[in-house]
Amino acid sequence: MPSEIIIPARQTFTLQSYDDLPLQRGEIRGRTLCTLISQGTEIGWANGDTFPIRPGYAAVFEVEEIGEGVTGVKRGERRFAMGCHRSTQTHTAENTLRLPEGMAPETAVIARLMGVSMTTLMTTKARPGDRVVVTGAGPVGFLAAHLFRIGGYRVTVVDPDALRRRQLEQSGIADTRAAMPLDDPEMQGRIALVVDCSGHEGAVLEACNIVRRMGEVVLVGVPWRKYTDLTAHDITNAVFFKHVTLRSGWEWELPMHGRSFLWEELLEGYNNSPHSIFSGFSRALEWLSEGRVPLDGLMHHATPENPERLYADIMARHIDEPFIAFDWVSPAPA
Repeated sequence: MPSEIIIPARQTFTLQSYDDLPLQRGEIRGRTLCTLISQGTEIGWANGDTFPIRPGYAAVFEVEEIGEGVTGVKRGERRFAMGCHRSTQTHTAENTLRLPEGMAPETAVIARLMGVSMTTLMTTKARPGDRVVVTGAGPVGFLAAHLFRIGGYRVTVVDPDALRRRQLEQSGIADTRAAMPLDDPEMQGRIALVVDCSGHEGAVLEACNIVRRMGEVVLVGVPWRKYTDLTAHDITNAVFFKHVTLRSGWEWELPMHGRSFLWEELLEGYNNSPHSIFSGFSRALEWLSEGRVPLDGLMHHATPENPERLYADIMARHIDEPFIAFDWVSPAPA
């Protein structure tokens, strides 16, 4: 019987069985190979007030069943989806992507976290060659730094954690700082964009104080809790006098798919968007397949049999690797 990870109560993680529902038109299903943990989001859910929750952020699965009306999908191929931590995946075929040839499942799931800051890359006013600062070098910040580096920006990452800075430097991001370089004349007033992946209000204020006039500060990190005694006035004062564009880094600002104008589907809407969530995922998979985001030594593999222990290790920060994936195929170690 298939199994899935459930958060039934606050800071509680269990593995439970479930039954798959009949396949609907347009859907595909298959056995899960790998799922990716989004540490901040899933721990945030576990510390919330609404339960039960079926956590998970991304999955790679092998297609075994194909529903009516599905075209362009073959049995046996591996596909990426925004899937939960469960041993089977069922998705509308349109909301999946075929993996590039030879790509490992644990590499492919990273595309989901790349998508978080891919929206900012697609919507920013900053242009290649501009200076970009990423604050917070956790999994999302690590990938944001590489996305903007690939895009031709001059990237600096700020994080007080020495291990995170070292991991970034070893991956090819040369300019990392323990603190915001507010007094550096090469940086002060010359930054086009700060991508805050920390969720820390102090980092946001520093971002507003270092960007150039009309520069952008984009809030990608979730402010799960209050860290300082700063007031809203501290930030609004910096925004007003520095002429800062302070905005949300909400990844769903883009449509799920670009949709062209069709008379017969007019009432269902269209967006003619050149960028979308899934075009971002597609680009992320392409860049990952080309090895443009170094991941050697940065992935922690786990099996799903004891989720309580794994999430406890995550909350205690006992895992050094920034990326954590469940392997749903290999047996648990004896």
